[in-house]
Amino acid sequence: MPRKAQYNLDAILTQAIDVFLEHGYHGAIMDEIIARTEFNRRGFYLEFGSKQTFLYMVLSHYQQHHLSKIMQHLESNQGLDSISQFFSEYVTHVKGKGCLLINCITELGFDDQKVREVGRHYLDRLQIDFIGCLEKAMSLGQIHASTNIESTALQLTSYVQGFAVNAVLAGDTDELQLATQALLGPLQSNNS
Repeated sequence: MPRKAQYNLDAILTQAIDVFLEHGYHGAIMDEIIARTEFNRRGFYLEFGSKQTFLYMVLSHYQQHHLSKIMQHLESNQGLDSISQFFSEYVTHVKGKGCLLINCITELGFDDQKVREVGRHYLDRLQIDFIGCLEKAMSLGQIHASTNIESTALQLTSYVQGFAVNAVLAGDTDELQLATQALLGPLQSNNS
C-alpha cells in the first residue's frame, strides 16, 4: 500500500507563489523554494521532478485559486459592472507584487512553450469574457452603441497585462484605481 503524503500540496504551491513573485523563475533558487515550502530536496525532486515542472503546477494552482476567482466577475456577465468589479479586484490582487502568470509570460514566454500556451489561453479567455460583458453592456445601454466591442475587449485585455506589470512599480499607490476609472469612464453612455 502506498504511503500517504506527509504534506499539504495546496499549501506548498501557495507558498511557492510568493517565492516566484518575489524573484521570478530564474531568480528563485532551489534552496529558498525548499526552505519556504518546508519540503526536503529529495522529496521535492521525487514529487515534482524539476523546478520547471514545479512552476507549471504553481501556475495551475495560481490560476485555479487566485485568477479564476477574479475572473468570476467577468463570467457573471453583468455588463460594465462585471468589468468594473473585475478590475477592482484584479488591481487589489496585483498591487505591489504583480501577477504571477503575467510575470512568467514576460520572463519565459519566448523560450517556454508551455508558459506561452498557458498565457495565450488566459489572455484569450479574458478577451472572450470582456466581449461578453461589453455585448451585455451594449444591450443594457451602458456603453455607446458605436463602441467597437472586439477592439475594446482587446484593449481591456492589454490593460490587464499592463496593470500587472505597473502594479510592481506603483506599489501601494492609487495609480491603478485612477487608471481603471480613466479606462472605463469614456466607455459609458450618457444613459448609464
